[in-house]
Amino acid sequence: MNILSPSILACDFSSLVEQIAQAEQGGAQYLHLDVMDGHFVPNLSFGLPVISDLRKKSGMIFDVHLMISNPEQYIEQFAEAGADVITFHAEATQHAHRVIQQIHECGKKAGIALNPATHESCLSYVLNDADMVLLMSVNPGFGGQKYISEVTDKIRRVKAMIGSRQVDLEVDGGVGLNNLQTVLDAGANVIVAGSAVFGQTDIKGTVEKFLEKMA
Repeated sequence: MNILSPSILACDFSSLVEQIAQAEQGGAQYLHLDVMDGHFVPNLSFGLPVISDLRKKSGMIFDVHLMISNPEQYIEQFAEAGADVITFHAEATQHAHRVIQQIHECGKKAGIALNPATHESCLSYVLNDADMVLLMSVNPGFGGQKYISEVTDKIRRVKAMIGSRQVDLEVDGGVGLNNLQTVLDAGANVIVAGSAVFGQTDIKGTVEKFLEKMA
């Protein structure tokens, strides 16, 4: 099943709840929440209080993407705040398998993310346990970047590695209506879209267009 996960990083935060509601009305089932610590990536975004407050306002599946160093220190807190899927970066910890176990012990789905220049071979040791792989198609830390075309082949390779496993393949960065089909054809089934959704005047209508193409 193809899933759209709009990223609130591109929201107008003065109208955050309203814009999220528009995406949900358009049919989006997931909500992508990018947590940045200013250390693992060169930017700060938001943290636990925002997720906890949004959890009270939305029934969407919270797809929490931890772009933070030492994610193992915070898994329980993000689970308690309302995350449904918790994704951490392979580059941010020396103990990827242990972090996946932590996430599962909290009753949540576990995702592992790779930066554009990180080789996918590291996934071979965790694919039997992960629920999702997230491939960054921009360098993490900022929204609105252009899709790195070399990632398309990487999507194909990771899809082949996943094989028959029930593991979602998510792509995050620079995906819009113009290149959506390329990413889907390569094998992704979860699409993160930030400015391509929340940067548009008609958020609900834009989500509907994405989902029509993804059907």
